[in-house]
Amino acid sequence: MRAMLAVVIRLLAFVGKELIETIRRPGAIVSLILGPFLIMALFGIGYSGVKRPLETIIVVPADSGLSSDPATYQDMAGGGLHIASVTPDRAVAEAALKSDQADVVVVSPTDPEAAFRAGEQSTIEVLIDEVDPVAENYAGFLAAGMSDAINRTIIERAAEEGQGYAIAAGEVEAAAIPPSVIAAPTRSQVVNQAPSAPGVIAYFGPAVLALILQHLAVTLVALSLVRERTTGVIELFRIAPVSTSEVLAGKVLAFGILGAAIAAAMIGLLVGFLSVPLLGPPAAIAATIGLLLLASLGLGLFVATISDSERQAVQLSLLILLASVFFSGFVLSIDQFSPPVRAIAYALPVTHGIQLLQDLMLRGSTNVTWQFGALVAIAVVTLLAAWFLLRRSMVKA
Repeated sequence: MRAMLAVVIRLLAFVGKELIETIRRPGAIVSLILGPFLIMALFGIGYSGVKRPLETIIVVPADSGLSSDPATYQDMAGGGLHIASVTPDRAVAEAALKSDQADVVVVSPTDPEAAFRAGEQSTIEVLIDEVDPVAENYAGFLAAGMSDAINRTIIERAAEEGQGYAIAAGEVEAAAIPPSVIAAPTRSQVVNQAPSAPGVIAYFGPAVLALILQHLAVTLVALSLVRERTTGVIELFRIAPVSTSEVLAGKVLAFGILGAAIAAAMIGLLVGFLSVPLLGPPAAIAATIGLLLLASLGLGLFVATISDSERQAVQLSLLILLASVFFSGFVLSIDQFSPPVRAIAYALPVTHGIQLLQDLMLRGSTNVTWQFGALVAIAVVTLLAAWFLLRRSMVKA
């Protein structure tokens, strides 16, 4: 009986110790409860659930006899496509597609009426430049819908003019048109001009790489600095000839080298085992990873300076990971969020890392070079904030 009572007392002592330590750190409780709630609230408020219309350019040959009024094609396209312009110059339209000024280019057939009279289907060529397999299928679906709308229009006009055409062309010639052509005078053909056509796994490979690198960098450097603060090592740094800048620089270099080694191993696995394309220059990919690690380490150091324990540092790191999954474009496109939430998304290093790594690895180049500057800005702001807060704590020690 006494042995059982002793076991109960020891268990209650451990329970009391853990509860008291937790209560003494209200910041950890607040971040644990309010953090996920705030992220979900931002997601609910900022996510519209509506995919933006794809910017579309219609190419109408000058001698085709087709309308050049964007409103005419907008009625056929529906809400999924926004007809930005109608042009006779295919080269101009393809240049806009390559520069991301357009999402879709629809090339009208040269003489659909002549093809119809000859009993042949006309081809509506739909040009896209997508490495995302989901976006590719979505564009093809919208193009098929537009083709159906054009077919309905042609059939309605044929029905109105059918009797006059039969008299002018003769019943034998009119009857020679195959029923399949009469039912569907046009068909859509999607042409993806992207330099690679990765599957779902290959497409998300660079995004997973960026997400893992950010999480590892934030978590490892935050735990390292918090452990030194809580165990009194920082007090030793105060009396030693070591400056705050040297402490932060040592952390960045050490975990930067570790992160680079992990990144190299992961890229080898992605390319060698998952067949992820690696089309971009190695120097550009290395620069992207380096800036992503630098910005992530700065974020981790900032987390460490505002955390009062390893437990809180881990919680904040997990909240950053949760926010990254929701808002970085890893799952949902950033343009589906409201502008204030997009600003939060662009404050995360992984948002820029995902876009740059997907472009460089799957396309070979990128049109969003400004995101290199964004990573530099995040690194500078977070490292300066961490330096200021750590310097204050070292002076007070």
